[in-house]
Amino acid sequence: MKIFHSFFLLSGATLLVTGLATGTVATADEKPHVVFGTNWLATATTGGFYQAAATGLYQKHGLDVEIKQGGPQINGLQLLLTGKIDFYLGDPIQTIQSVHQGAPLVTVAAAFQKTPQVIICHQDVSSLADAKGHPMLIDQSSAAQTFWPWLKMKYGYTESMRRPYTFSVAPFLNDDRMCQQGYLGGEPFDIEKAGLNPSVFLLADQGYPPYAQTIVTRDEVAKEHPERVRAFVAATMEGWKSYLENPEPGNALIRQYNPEQPDERLSYGVSEMRKYDMLGSGDAVQHGIGTMSDARWKAINDFMIETGQIDDDDTYKQAYSLEFVEHRP
Repeated sequence: MKIFHSFFLLSGATLLVTGLATGTVATADEKPHVVFGTNWLATATTGGFYQAAATGLYQKHGLDVEIKQGGPQINGLQLLLTGKIDFYLGDPIQTIQSVHQGAPLVTVAAAFQKTPQVIICHQDVSSLADAKGHPMLIDQSSAAQTFWPWLKMKYGYTESMRRPYTFSVAPFLNDDRMCQQGYLGGEPFDIEKAGLNPSVFLLADQGYPPYAQTIVTRDEVAKEHPERVRAFVAATMEGWKSYLENPEPGNALIRQYNPEQPDERLSYGVSEMRKYDMLGSGDAVQHGIGTMSDARWKAINDFMIETGQIDDDDTYKQAYSLEFVEHRP
């Protein structure tokens, strides 16, 4: 997971400049001060968190929330484990692996029922099965874990197909047989801007099981401050609902954190989230945005066991709690 080496600290009604604070600090109005760290630069796929800050939803739920933007060179998970942040924008696979290694982490909600991970091919490729044998740009981290082992297991992809991905779409644009990894609202936008109309395959719609944009905290925070966790989850999910209805407040804050994020890219990201129903599909249809289930976590764990990423045991059950999505205010 990539985390940015510096943080943009904003002041105003919803954000307070205090440095690396923890949940033990209170503001003048006695609202608990909590710090949320994202795992990458501010984009539409983190828009619900910024919307909750920009529209005062965190304050409404009794919290003074500071957002610390992610990016390369900083280990956000380490910041969480050392108490420098209180909540982290996590990933189920990373969290399960960390818990297997003894990390005291727990996932308390999942904003996205689907991961935004995609495989992008040229227009003549009609399915992921059809992409077998094509050269494919995959970064080293994904090659060792997450979706590449799943693609190899499900579609028979081989290491001979893999080419190193350096987070540039230029090799794709210059080779009409090339496929590549991507993130919904990211690389597909760049490729379309270059004049191509690619085939984009959302892995979640092909059966890839992980949630995305999960909220992770330390065990001690969940146990000692459950009301704080519950309030953060509730406000964030209200933020996501609001963002999909009218994203401009959140986008204005995103642009302050990440001035390089163009309006057109933000609009594209929101459109894609709506198109693929990233938040409201699956169990969220019945139980609402942010929900998780035992069955889904078991499916994630089973896939990780089958692809050799973890040992076959029940340690994964420590990586999540349904308490905070089942009993929201």
